This record gives sequence, structure tokens and C-alpha cells, in this order.
Amino acid sequence: MRIKALVPTGHGINCENETRHALEVAGFDTVDLVHLNLLAGGNVDPFNYQLIVFPGGFLDGDDLGAAQACANRIRHSRVNEERLIDRLVRFVHGGGLVLGICNGFQLLTKLGMLPAMDGDYTRREITLTGNDSGRFESRWVTLAVDRASNCIFTKGVERLYLPVRHGEGKIVGRTGDLAGLLVERHLAPVRYASRDTDEPTMDYPFNPNGSEQAIAGLTDSTGRVFGLMPHPESFNHRTNHPRWTREDLREEGEGLAIFRNAARFLREA
Repeated sequence: MRIKALVPTGHGINCENETRHALEVAGFDTVDLVHLNLLAGGNVDPFNYQLIVFPGGFLDGDDLGAAQACANRIRHSRVNEERLIDRLVRFVHGGGLVLGICNGFQLLTKLGMLPAMDGDYTRREITLTGNDSGRFESRWVTLAVDRASNCIFTKGVERLYLPVRHGEGKIVGRTGDLAGLLVERHLAPVRYASRDTDEPTMDYPFNPNGSEQAIAGLTDSTGRVFGLMPHPESFNHRTNHPRWTREDLREEGEGLAIFRNAARFLREA
């Protein structure tokens, strides 16, 4: 089976080429970069693909909040009375995979596609807001992986070591106990952890943004929609790490596991 991935571009997205490279190395046969306007206008059918990856960047300059303007565009763009958000939801219900990275994760949360509590992919339950540090954070973080989560992107992974680059990465729930509920339901497959203990932590800088329950990423109940703030596409080879000549790193970057899991799932399906 040939597997194909669609990577939206434009309006401030700027990690599309790194994302395409990671997908190709992970085994995808076709990776198409498609401008968001073509998706919104119905010129490209998402059902021709098995995976959609929303990459990192600064959609619309983060005006009105990270990815908020693009979320409104996706929510209100129509082709023959069907909104783009409705097509994306149909794509998920049809068995498709969706991955959001950093700005792409912010977009999925603003749309309501994550965490999609009770299967509602249009109700917004959480937001990603400004880091507690009050500044842009660019550093490497350790992620503890919840092995009980059914997220297909993290299957078989125990921990991850990835870079973050964001100013608005703090997850805040609509209600005070929502973050704890997400952890309890295993909908938070990756959490910021101490590099010494691999245990989830609220301590800075291990948790770079103060995210509630140290949540670094979320999945829906099917495990087929996943978003995270760290950048897996930015660590596909040991030379991507700034200390690659001084640290004992494997040849293959740890971020590729996310993309390889997606490719493996689709081929087996």
C-alpha cells in the first residue's frame, strides 16, 4: 500500500520542508506541500491522503493569539456549503490521521479537534497561552510518554528528547480540573519531565512554559489525532542537535519515531 501525507503551507507556516523530509525518511511514499488556500477553496481533496500534518510556524503572525486567525479561516471557509472544518472532521471519522506540531498543535486546539472530549471535534475545551517565563522559549526538553495512551504516534516509545521553540505553549483547560482529567483518561501522551528522573514536572526549565499537569501534547480518544508543542521534525538525525559532537546520541534522531509510527500504522491498516 502506498501511503500519502498532506502538509499545509502558507499564512506563516515555516516548518513545512523539515516536516516533509521527516515524513519521507520515515517511509511515506508521497508528501505533498499544499497551500491552505487550496484546501479552503476545495482545490485539493484531503481524502486523497491518509495523514495530514499541520507544521510549526507563526500562522498569521500569531495575531489575535497563536493560530486563532487561521482557526477562524478554517471554521468559516466553505465549498458548496461545506466548511473546511467539516471536511477535516469527516477525514478523521473516515480513519485518517492528523498531526499538529507546535503552531499546528495550537491550531488543532483552537479548532476543538483536540482533545475532542466525548468525540466532539468542534468544541474548544483548552487553549495554549503565553509561557509563564514571559518570553519565547527555545531549548531541548525531555518528554515522559504515557504507555497506556492509545495514541498511535507514541506507541512503543518510553521517552523523547526534542526541541521546543514557542512563546505560547502553556496548556490551560476550560475548567480547573480538565488537565487532570486529560491525564487520567490517558489523553496526554507526552508530558514535560525532569531529565534526571524522567518524571513529569512543573519545574522550570524542564517544563518550559508552565503547562498544567506538565502536558506537552494531547490526543483524541481514537489515538489518531495528535498534537504536541515540541518539534519532532527538527530531530531526525544526531547532527540536528547542537551538541552532537559532545553528547552520546543515536544516529537517528528521536523525533523520527513519531513519523515512523504513523507510517507503520497506515501500512498495517
